[in-house]
Amino acid sequence: MEALIDRPHIAATEKLIRPYIRRTPVLEAASADFGVQGGPILFKLEALQHTGSFKARGAFANLLGRQIPKAGVVAASGGNHGAAVAFAAQRLGVPAAIFVPATTPAGKIARIRGYGAELVVGGERYADALAASERRIAETGALAVHAFDQAETLLGQGSIGLELEADAPAIETLLVAVGGGGLIGGIAAWYRGGVRVVAVESDGAPTLARAFAAGRPVEAPAGGIAVDSLAPRQVGQLMFPIARAFIDPEVMLVTDDDIRRAQGALWDVLRVATEPGGAAAFAALLSGRYRPGADERLAVLVCGANTTEVQLGR
Repeated sequence: MEALIDRPHIAATEKLIRPYIRRTPVLEAASADFGVQGGPILFKLEALQHTGSFKARGAFANLLGRQIPKAGVVAASGGNHGAAVAFAAQRLGVPAAIFVPATTPAGKIARIRGYGAELVVGGERYADALAASERRIAETGALAVHAFDQAETLLGQGSIGLELEADAPAIETLLVAVGGGGLIGGIAAWYRGGVRVVAVESDGAPTLARAFAAGRPVEAPAGGIAVDSLAPRQVGQLMFPIARAFIDPEVMLVTDDDIRRAQGALWDVLRVATEPGGAAAFAALLSGRYRPGADERLAVLVCGANTTEVQLGR
């Protein structure tokens, strides 16, 4: 299956979803503006995507690229994927049921409901919501839209790499946050080693770090400030061969405090509001856990903005 997650299939998927997604901007800022050393930093602002995160790409890739039964679609989510699937289903006139854990922030729950989907809240972890969604699928025959371990999901997220390569062809390194790995897996499948793709995780949910250490996806803790977006039980099976081939083996682990500071800095300097998961990649740079070379051409993916916290990480 992973052989299908490649540049030709990503390009074809991008054409399919293009009428339904935003081409998000790339913003340049000086490292000195953030008090760190290095050259200019490019920010790919996927937080400005429909529904406030990159997840809209994978959602539309699934709903447009697969046969939808009368029972519609079912998704389990920490919040962002559910909102994206609900949004895509609303746009395409498809019934949707979204299962979320109790840790999902109230703002994300309201967003899902606002898009007209059936919402089911239950369990303490994403894995609990996933199990409940699987029971619904077995009962109704609805189509499962997996948040990260589905080929169409990775292909949709990979369209970010296609856009970034076109808009910023000279970058050498890209920092990307990791939860289940659909985002970084799709992007790495696009670049195929042409750009150094560096994974950043919350130290409370080191899913890819544990997988690299074990040589396969394994269960990891699911905690931290970004638990609603970066804390599945483990990375996906489909992304892991891509990760071993095309993602830097040294995973950057950041703390909750690192993420809070990154949220604040992105707001103070760029006036970009982010949720914790959306700021995690930048937290690796701001904290000094990732140290770029003096002339390194660096980009950071800002992947989500679904926060209702007025103080933005303060």
